[in-house]
Amino acid sequence: MNLITDTETLARFCAEQASADFIAVDTEFLRDQTYWPKLCLIQLAGPHEAYAAIDPLAPDIDLAPLYALMEDPNLLKVFHAGRQDLEIFFHATGKVPAPIFDTQVAAMVCGFGESASYESLVAKLAKAAVDKSSRFTDWSYRPLTDRQLAYALDDVIHLRTVYDKLSAELEKTGRASWLEADMAVLSDPGIYRLDPAESWRRLKMRNPKPRTLAALKEIAAWREMEAQKRDLPRGRILRDEALIELASHLPTSTAQLARTRGLPGGFAEGKWGAAVLEAIERVMSLSPEQLPKPDVTADMPGNLGSTVELLKVLLKHKAERHGVAPRLLATSDELERLAAGQLRLSGWRQELFGADAEALRDGKLMLGLERGRVRLHEVA
Repeated sequence: MNLITDTETLARFCAEQASADFIAVDTEFLRDQTYWPKLCLIQLAGPHEAYAAIDPLAPDIDLAPLYALMEDPNLLKVFHAGRQDLEIFFHATGKVPAPIFDTQVAAMVCGFGESASYESLVAKLAKAAVDKSSRFTDWSYRPLTDRQLAYALDDVIHLRTVYDKLSAELEKTGRASWLEADMAVLSDPGIYRLDPAESWRRLKMRNPKPRTLAALKEIAAWREMEAQKRDLPRGRILRDEALIELASHLPTSTAQLARTRGLPGGFAEGKWGAAVLEAIERVMSLSPEQLPKPDVTADMPGNLGSTVELLKVLLKHKAERHGVAPRLLATSDELERLAAGQLRLSGWRQELFGADAEALRDGKLMLGLERGRVRLHEVA
């Protein structure tokens, strides 16, 4: 069933698609037991009848023709919620496929709500149903069944129709340019680089003291490098909760380390425990001047609650009026920064929401209700 397992067939298929206007792309991978995603299947569908699943685990295949297709600047690559797919291609080639079109983002622009699922878009736009019975299959097991392949190929076969309908709607409404900023973010290689020195940013710790922050950075970097080297999930090396506990209490001996909550049995006495103690020793040797400073962000005034709530009402009103997902106009963090006067939106977001949000914040605009509907009134 359209399964490609050799380089010659792959090269021929990719050459046939190179002249197309776009190609729909999806991947199947496993990541629960590894740090790096294990690519198990790639699905492609051209704008007409051509579609295929590519087996990257086949012994006689070289994916170079596929990677060349992904880098073709004249071919639009269509994904749905494609960030993880793009990450896989980036780590395989060092490049992000471009240009791209993400149907989940496009759906939000076209009024299909927050994070529209592939199944819902297929049902509404392609008038088809997606069989999700193979969603939790082991994609690394061979041979793949016809049912597995049918499931996988559905993810690109119907994606063609979803793209066609969304693209037409964007052109009709003049909103095609609204996607540019989001597609630029997804195309940025920086968001897929996994720098151990920056891995501490994933952790949520409120107002850490300078030495605690130093320990958090040091231990998180060690864990990231260990996970990458051993190709293990971060949590298999050290759970987030235990890492934060270590940074907070800074044990300096094996005995103290062993009493830390959340550590697996034998961790303190093993080489990982020794590595953590060495990291803490480096942190403890830092002078106050050498300690990192917490990120300096402008202090939020403490009386913004009512302003933020009013902006939320305005945001919902504008999103409903213009038929877009609220999150595309402004995130919760952006609402707070708007309320504090620390942010100005740009482009179409400023036009649709930002200008009125500033006016409301500055007392130049009022919100009212007329027959159950929100109305805006300028303040004389």
